[in-house]
Amino acid sequence: MREINLIKKEKILRLPSWIKFPISKASEFEKIQTLIKKSNIHTICEEARCPNRAECYASGTATFLLGGSICSRSCAFCQVNKGRPSPINIDECTQVAEAVKVLNLKYVVLTSVARDDLPDHGANLFISTIDEIRKIDSTIKIEVLTPDLWGGGKNLDETNNLQTERLKMILEKDPICFNHNLETVERLQKEVRRGANYKKSLSLLEKSKDIAPHIQTKSGIMLGLGETLDEIKNTIYDLKKIDCDQITIGQYLRPSFNHLAVKKYWDPSEFQYLYRFSKELGFKKVSSGPLVRSSYHAG
Repeated sequence: MREINLIKKEKILRLPSWIKFPISKASEFEKIQTLIKKSNIHTICEEARCPNRAECYASGTATFLLGGSICSRSCAFCQVNKGRPSPINIDECTQVAEAVKVLNLKYVVLTSVARDDLPDHGANLFISTIDEIRKIDSTIKIEVLTPDLWGGGKNLDETNNLQTERLKMILEKDPICFNHNLETVERLQKEVRRGANYKKSLSLLEKSKDIAPHIQTKSGIMLGLGETLDEIKNTIYDLKKIDCDQITIGQYLRPSFNHLAVKKYWDPSEFQYLYRFSKELGFKKVSSGPLVRSSYHAG
């Protein structure tokens, strides 16, 4: 008798009614998209298909993605392209600065793809771009959202020291906020953040506070990947233990069938509970809601 393989169908949850994407004027949306394409730059808004990009574009804001549009890591939740990164665009920093000028931004968020192929793991991408922006206007506030800057050493101690040196290089430019996302709870790190590590990420945030106590630290997590409420609370506790100042908590939305499935859509009342829980712990700023992302309303 021929063996029949039965493949269990993946359970796909229906998008709940409380997740409603903001609508903005098409003219404003098109204006920012045109500028981005014309300037030969990238934003995480577009590369990750952020659900808030219409709203942010309408207010004339964007989060600039440095280092090209191809990431050297393959996180299972992220829509940014993965593979061999493209050569560095030496004009990127000036192109981003010019876009900041055209948009008349007063608060800028800079992030990047992971560039494990570079000796400095992309630290100088942030440094050169900050320098160019400040040539335009030294009063512009700049937030950085970095990868973990980990790797490259011959042993653990050397790699740890390299991470610290790369971090110092960025912090010496005195951004108003240093942001690095944990993304999910400790148990799910390997499945969700391929190539990243919970303790290394916490260590980076802790080092930032040790090196430059006056610079606000920030981190973000996604819900809906299979975590429990207790695990979420433990993650928030872990961030508070290292004196993290700000936290963002949002719902994971699956970019495509090639990405991790949503295990649960957390209710708005649960996001409100986590907001109150985080505020009571003493976080200076908490953003918690289904469509909250790490750069949402950053300024």
